[in-house]
Amino acid sequence: MTIGRVNPSHTLETQGFEGLGTVYYNLLEPQLIEQALKRNEGTLGNGGSFLVSTGKFTGRSPKDKHVVLSDATRDTIWWENNAQMSAEGFDALHADMLEHLKGRDVFVQDLYGGADPTLRLDVRMVTELAWHGLFIRHLLRRPERAELDGFVPEFTIVNVPSFRADPARHHCRSETVIALNFDKKLILIGGTEYAGENKKSVFTLLNYILPSKGVMAMHCSANHAIGNPVDAAVFFGLSGTGKTTLSADPNRVLIGDDEHGWSDRGIFNFEGGCYAKTINLSAEAEPEIFATTTKFGTVIENMVYDPETLELDFEDDSLTANMRCAYPLDYISNASDSALGGHPKNVIMLTCDAFGVLPPIARLTPAQAMYHFLSGFTSKVAGTERGVTEPEPTFSTCFGAPFMPRRPEVYGKLLQEKIHKHGATCWLVNTGWTGGAYGEGKRMPIKATRALLTAALDGSLNDAEFRKDPNFGFDVPVAVHDVDTALLDPRGTWADPAAYDRQAKKLVEMFAENFAQYVPYIDDDVKAAAIG
Repeated sequence: MTIGRVNPSHTLETQGFEGLGTVYYNLLEPQLIEQALKRNEGTLGNGGSFLVSTGKFTGRSPKDKHVVLSDATRDTIWWENNAQMSAEGFDALHADMLEHLKGRDVFVQDLYGGADPTLRLDVRMVTELAWHGLFIRHLLRRPERAELDGFVPEFTIVNVPSFRADPARHHCRSETVIALNFDKKLILIGGTEYAGENKKSVFTLLNYILPSKGVMAMHCSANHAIGNPVDAAVFFGLSGTGKTTLSADPNRVLIGDDEHGWSDRGIFNFEGGCYAKTINLSAEAEPEIFATTTKFGTVIENMVYDPETLELDFEDDSLTANMRCAYPLDYISNASDSALGGHPKNVIMLTCDAFGVLPPIARLTPAQAMYHFLSGFTSKVAGTERGVTEPEPTFSTCFGAPFMPRRPEVYGKLLQEKIHKHGATCWLVNTGWTGGAYGEGKRMPIKATRALLTAALDGSLNDAEFRKDPNFGFDVPVAVHDVDTALLDPRGTWADPAAYDRQAKKLVEMFAENFAQYVPYIDDDVKAAAIG
């Protein structure tokens, strides 16, 4: 039996699915919540939010992501960063997953990846869980109901958490699997209920497809000046560095919080919603995001709550530090209707420095921007990946290595071309530690970060006095309005300056060692920007 609206020429039966139970096509939010409650998938929360637990998987499983080796992918995939799967293993996985689904109900959402209609990807999401359908309906872009009658999926993603892979038979690492087959335009996910795998699979697809069209795919948030979409800014950064928080500026229009493209026409959001971390979220510091946690249909993931009042506990991380809420973009009052912007005037690279060495903001030359983009230095924040329980310093090239199917230089050169062509000013912003490393210092005050970003975006920071950082060579402002001057000199915030010097030397050496892998592929000006 089928329920819902779908293109009759492109049902699941036409895609090889057989013997399914009821297929629910393109249900709206109230229907999805109704089905999820009927199946005991979660709890109806205050304001009509939906409270779920994802079990033992409360973050992504990057080591379980595989790409199928073929003639088309052999020379285009960054294999050092993407595990191979044989075509035979994938075919066996596909057949076994379809067999597993026989007699089971499934939920289908036909959605768009990308706000630019000339570049968007038409994606079909097939899920075993109704709430996964609700989640991805928030996170991707929703077609008009009439558009569904002619919707033809370019890629299909099948997510079956109850399915367990067989590493020997399916040529994967464990019972958990995320397998991408670019030739068959199919992604298979099994063995994990963590919904973030759904959205990041689409991001990985776009990261592979768009560069061949001259479009830069970016793990970043973005906003623009009120009434002026041409005055845009992008914020690169891994989870936990502040992309969502800092782009949700009440004095600017939010384009999106996580994934964007930069084409010849400007920037565009890939998504239709936000997936915000909620640990220590407060109404005072982030009122708009906080308000979404009691709005209808918001998915509340892995948060502790009072069983009687259903009040959420934003400080209890006993389930995970990676607690999150997923909601449609229009739940943010200053969100862009079009999710489009002009060419960025400012490119901000966010890093969470657990060493406590980097200044809160630094101005980068284009070559330095390329250097720091390829380096992608930050700290993995607790909970975002399995096994990460406290900040871990890491280098994640392009500020998103887990989602990059092509070699880093492909994205780096595209970004370099865009920056040169459109004259963007580049900044490195540290939202990590000051006054010492993790465990001794404290997190950078968000008030100071916001003040520095405001000065960068309105252009006033360019008029400040700058000093040359002795360790990294970039320009650091000496004084900025509404910012404690002491914060701008990280060495001075340490009780023991000599300890800072040792820590800085260690970090410089880590940068140099990591960057050696890119030297054969980059231009001389970027090599000259390398620290030494």
